[in-house]
Amino acid sequence: MQNEKLLAFVQGLSALLATEPSEAVVLQEGKSLLKTLIAHDDWLPEQFTRPHAEYYQQYLLYADPLDRFSVVSFVWGPGQKTPVHDHMTWGLIGMLRGREVDTHYFSQPDGSLKASEAKTLLPGEVAHVSPDTHDVHEVANFYSDQTSISIHVYGGNIGRISRHVFDTKTGNAKTFVSGYCNDVVPNLWK
Repeated sequence: MQNEKLLAFVQGLSALLATEPSEAVVLQEGKSLLKTLIAHDDWLPEQFTRPHAEYYQQYLLYADPLDRFSVVSFVWGPGQKTPVHDHMTWGLIGMLRGREVDTHYFSQPDGSLKASEAKTLLPGEVAHVSPDTHDVHEVANFYSDQTSISIHVYGGNIGRISRHVFDTKTGNAKTFVSGYCNDVVPNLWK
């Protein structure tokens, strides 16, 4: 069954969050659960892997009914990237297919944002974001000639959370809500 791996991940994270753990525990144990999910690239339904010619796609795979977390497939067409943005919640980023460049930004005394060293995520690797440590970043497809796919897990329904994009020169923020590009989610109980 194609969705057994995603269902096992959702069940595992739901059980973890039911214990009301600290964010540090969620990031540590959630990372382990996500590594298991992305260890094999054979479970993501094809309709949630399609790139768009102009901009990256954010496909909702699962949203917890209590808004404790969401699971999203990010599909990066060749050369595509996000603006510099925040999340307002913890997040895990697991590389499923291709490569992704993750660049964190940090506030400077003059209000601007400065990029840290970019890190390239390879298939099977997991990174994280958190308002408590480093929540502002830019994500880009490593490849200029092929699609990359990452699985993101957030501590809320990320498509509904009011977040910000930033002008790195001034630090000025603009509020946005990302939403999702799909009209249906996978049936985990087929």
